[in-house]
Amino acid sequence: MTLAPSRGLHAPAHKTAPHLIALRADHLPDAVEQSAALGWPYREADWRFAFDLGSGFAAEVDGRLVATALWWPYGQTHASMGMVIVDPGMQGRGLGRALMEKLLDEARDRTVFLNATQEGLPLYTQLGFVARGQVFQHQAVLPADTVLATTPASVRPLRAADDKSVRRLDLAATGMDRTALLSALFAAGTTMVVDRGAGVSAYACAREFGRGVVIGPVVASGADSAADAMDLIAALAGRTRGRFLRIDVTESSGISAWLSEMLPCVGHAVPMVRDIQARAIGADADADADADADADADARLFALSNQSFG
Repeated sequence: MTLAPSRGLHAPAHKTAPHLIALRADHLPDAVEQSAALGWPYREADWRFAFDLGSGFAAEVDGRLVATALWWPYGQTHASMGMVIVDPGMQGRGLGRALMEKLLDEARDRTVFLNATQEGLPLYTQLGFVARGQVFQHQAVLPADTVLATTPASVRPLRAADDKSVRRLDLAATGMDRTALLSALFAAGTTMVVDRGAGVSAYACAREFGRGVVIGPVVASGADSAADAMDLIAALAGRTRGRFLRIDVTESSGISAWLSEMLPCVGHAVPMVRDIQARAIGADADADADADADADADARLFALSNQSFG
């Protein structure tokens, strides 16, 4: 959970009891204002993208939006949660907990992932989430004269024929059926892959987000996975020279230090997991993926699509 700073939109406390309801599309303009009070540069288009992919709850006081929380199902076994915001004038009333409990009730027995700020850690720990490493947030305006490595011939744009391979690769790396998310990402931006002639071994997406462009997810497999991930990031970053660029990389990726030479690390989040259950990877995905699962068994997630979706 993120708590808005004291300079937020509505400083006075309210005696009227908040009313929890389903988050609606007409809440989104006010949600943009709430996230802006946190310093989050979400556009209404970013809220709409998240809203269309998932669902959530809102808290209102006298018809005014004072809190939000969303979740995104990944098949029948997993989910991600995020965009949990509580207006500063409503803090201390248990709204964050109430919203999270509503989300968890909807998610039922799914394994749930989220990326926590320091403010949200105590609540999420109380709700049974366990911390797992860190996510490093890198961002800056990439200078127009930035020199990047030459893009290898193995890096090329996504083709329609790659769709199944890329989805299988993502499933192997995350263990989650992210079909709807990937379809939305492919439609919204640019996707590039690594293909040395034996099929796709890595992919990365870039799309408009916040103040500029976000690169992610980045997934790669094989002995050269780290190098492939860096090649894809460099290729996509090369298209954003002169613009604001953000990438959230996992601690396990090992590429944060390399990325810092291009984009400084400005902060971190704490990945957390609740109710991890022993499941075969992709148990709720198409059976057609099983035959090729071994080929991508070492696939890794190097960068998130963003901190809400994972």
